[in-house]
Amino acid sequence: MEYFPPALEALIEQFARLPGVGKKSAQRLALFVLSLPEGEAEKFAEAIVNARQVISCCPVCQNFSEGEGLCPICGDPKRDASTICVVADPKDVIAMEQGREYNGVYHVLHGVISPMNHVGPDDLEIKSLLSRVEEGGVNEVIMATDPDTEGEATAMYLARLLRPLGVTVTRLAYGIPIGSHLEYADQATLMRALEGRQVL
Repeated sequence: MEYFPPALEALIEQFARLPGVGKKSAQRLALFVLSLPEGEAEKFAEAIVNARQVISCCPVCQNFSEGEGLCPICGDPKRDASTICVVADPKDVIAMEQGREYNGVYHVLHGVISPMNHVGPDDLEIKSLLSRVEEGGVNEVIMATDPDTEGEATAMYLARLLRPLGVTVTRLAYGIPIGSHLEYADQATLMRALEGRQVL
């Protein structure tokens, strides 16, 4: 049974399609949008439409950029272009940048190899990564895909392709989070922590 007019139900349904948004959250968001002054609601709608029209992929790293130009990171001459950090999604670039420790550039694959989801190497931005490395000037490629089955498989696949090109291929270290206790760590995490141990 529908409790709202069809237009409002349609709006709720669209919000519910967003990742991490359940039915109740979708209702709250839809009702909030309806409570906005007309001008504010129009700005909200225009921002969505405008973003869809002007946001594209950077021709170098495949991260989001505006129009046909370079993304802000590739366009920054202060970034170290000799180091490329390979990530699965643009949101991973945000996570890395928030750490404020990395000063290299990125390459966004737009997914990971996942046979179960019918995603193969040809579905990812792998050829453009190989072209960047083949052009020269790259010393290190850091694999920063998630430490799950698909992320590991993608990292291993890329490492096999990149090593013959004469670059150092590294993997982010994974292990025990700061502030946690060993007794709560699973075996895979402990194994990774041991493999990634460093000299003090």
